[in-house]
Amino acid sequence: MAGTSPKGHRHEVRLIGGRWKRSKLPVADFPGLRPTPDRVRETLFNWLGQDLSGWRCLDAFAGSGALGLEAASRGARNVWLVERDPVLAASLRSVVQRLKADSVEVVCDDALSVMRRGPPGAYDLVLLDPPYGSGLVESALASAAALVETGGYAYAEDSRMLSAPAGWSIIRQGRAGAVFFHLLRRD
Repeated sequence: MAGTSPKGHRHEVRLIGGRWKRSKLPVADFPGLRPTPDRVRETLFNWLGQDLSGWRCLDAFAGSGALGLEAASRGARNVWLVERDPVLAASLRSVVQRLKADSVEVVCDDALSVMRRGPPGAYDLVLLDPPYGSGLVESALASAAALVETGGYAYAEDSRMLSAPAGWSIIRQGRAGAVFFHLLRRD
């Protein structure tokens, strides 16, 4: 996309399913921020099922909020969007307000710190899409292990194919361009 808009948004992504299908989300021109592509999100929610009614979800490196808001759009009971950058967190709050997404809470904090402090078994799904090339996915999965109840899931994106860390089984994985994506189940 050539240039940046006056609001600092280079482009937008759209939610692809559920209650807010086709709703636009701004994507800021921000280092390391690469929203999960539409076809990867579609694949993930085909794997998980389209109805996430009652699920508790954590989008640990929220960025644009696309992953967590897709879960909320599909009925997740509670979704926490964790974003450490105050400007991105403010943008997420604006989107949540515009969508009237009462089940979504934005937390401006470091994702790894939030996960280390979180209560055991608090989530059915943890979404991990750290800044591209940051090397944070392994430590994020380790931190998420205590948060996800047995039989729950983690979704992880990385610049390389992952091996299942202790306590997790990879149940599905794929590749889209330079991005490898994985759905893991808590053992």
